[in-house]
Amino acid sequence: MNQQPDEPFVGGETGTPGEAKRLGAPTLAEDLLLLLFQPDSGLQSGTGTIAGENTLFYPLAGAVLADLGLGDHVRTRSGWGGTTQVEAIEDRPPSDDILRFAWDYLSEKPRGVQTVLAAIGPTLRGPLLDRLVERGDIRRGSRKALGLFDMAVLEDGGSGRRSRLLEDVRDVLVEGVEPQPRVAALAALLSGSGTLPQFDPEIPWTSPVITRAKELERGNWGAGAAAEAVARTVTATIVNNVIIAATVLPRT
Repeated sequence: MNQQPDEPFVGGETGTPGEAKRLGAPTLAEDLLLLLFQPDSGLQSGTGTIAGENTLFYPLAGAVLADLGLGDHVRTRSGWGGTTQVEAIEDRPPSDDILRFAWDYLSEKPRGVQTVLAAIGPTLRGPLLDRLVERGDIRRGSRKALGLFDMAVLEDGGSGRRSRLLEDVRDVLVEGVEPQPRVAALAALLSGSGTLPQFDPEIPWTSPVITRAKELERGNWGAGAAAEAVARTVTATIVNNVIIAATVLPRT
């Protein structure tokens, strides 16, 4: 892909967004990270790991961009050499500080999607996980490793929110329910990140599920989503770039 070089993103003093602000509604990236948290996948019962850790920052950054698209804070445009760029919509800054962190970066000038994913993604896991802990969705704990050493672990916080999100995604992928835009974007990002097989058997890894997931990746969200045409286009573009980043770039 031909693309003009772009300077890297430089964050604030700590290099991490999302600090010291009262929490509002969960962002799409928080919902995605919570779903990727697998509560019983750790070495000890009751502890969890996060699926797709090796390429996690690509889908998280994709979720931030998709959230900005759903909120009409950004749009896509044709860039140099036929590439797709994302640009901030002037005078449409988001109120959430993590989303604003990305919007400020884009407000400087339009940028290629791959550039944005690589620039904002590495800073996201920590503050997003902190939010999930603060909300009570995930709990930080410690366990004895080999009976000797304290090991930091992540545990289910008992809020029930992950189960509700998973049920919403399952209804869309398995039962064929027409999704709300956020659920459609969430399911598309899960599929694009390559982690969807890890949700079997809760979301069976079957041919119909795969087909439905690919439709969502392409922005085919159903007749009721006609009003979200721009958001669907933005999300489909972002998910396509997440797939490239998560599956192709790590191998090169």
